[in-house]
Amino acid sequence: MGIRTRFLIMMGVLSLLALVALGWSSYEFSRRAALKEAGNKGEIIFNYLQSQRHFFKQNQTPLISQLIEKDRFYPNLMSGFAATSTTFNYFNQRMPGFKIKYAAGNPLKETNRADAFEVEIINQFKADQNLTETSGTITKNGINFFYQAIPLKIDHQNCLVCHSDPALAPKDQVAIYGSENGYNWKMDEIVASLMVYIPISEAIAQAKQTAMILLAIGAGCLIFTLIVISIFLERGVVQPIMRLNSRTEEISLGKGLDKPVLIKSNDEIGSLSRAIDRLRISVARMLTRR
Repeated sequence: MGIRTRFLIMMGVLSLLALVALGWSSYEFSRRAALKEAGNKGEIIFNYLQSQRHFFKQNQTPLISQLIEKDRFYPNLMSGFAATSTTFNYFNQRMPGFKIKYAAGNPLKETNRADAFEVEIINQFKADQNLTETSGTITKNGINFFYQAIPLKIDHQNCLVCHSDPALAPKDQVAIYGSENGYNWKMDEIVASLMVYIPISEAIAQAKQTAMILLAIGAGCLIFTLIVISIFLERGVVQPIMRLNSRTEEISLGKGLDKPVLIKSNDEIGSLSRAIDRLRISVARMLTRR
């Protein structure tokens, strides 16, 4: 295997490794940027939902309790969960793809029942009372999401009016939702988790596409560079060395001693050419003395 081939193979392997590292770094950078952006969006949604729930508990609930008869129950008017969920549904019409869920192990409304993943999140909050938030990525129905979750604790007696004993709950509520689920909640108990899901499939796909484009551009530049290097090596290194090799063999056989070995170059090959030419002169003198 010639010098040029070995050199090109070495350059190709090293450049390929560099390209892979560059492509992976580009993908990771884009992916992390997408996750950070998703986290920022999640914070905005969380803050809005929390603000709405705070307003509901501090301002709306006391007023409703004075205006509505004891056994009457209007979900969108009297349930903080229902009110924020309905508001978010309107938001979702303009910003599709985002999802929120008041995931509970024992929900009043069946659509709020936590799935296996959400049950794990709730159990994490129950196991660590100091844990106030958790986040990560998950795939649901083939769609990638960045999720954020916070625990929902029973921190007000008004919550127990509807969720302690079904016999004490508004009769309209029992008529709508039944008496089996969503009851026997206790004060200071973590009963649910507010889950916010931000879609990131498009952002991840864009990150992959960017990495692939970068790899394609890098591969094109690599091929072009290797071709240029190959031409340079052929003309500047391989051919001069082959000529020097041929002349050296001739000199060793006592042929062409009257022809100077001249390769005009100031590099190592030029230096080698001058050394061989001095050898030619020395051999010619030795043969003349004979």
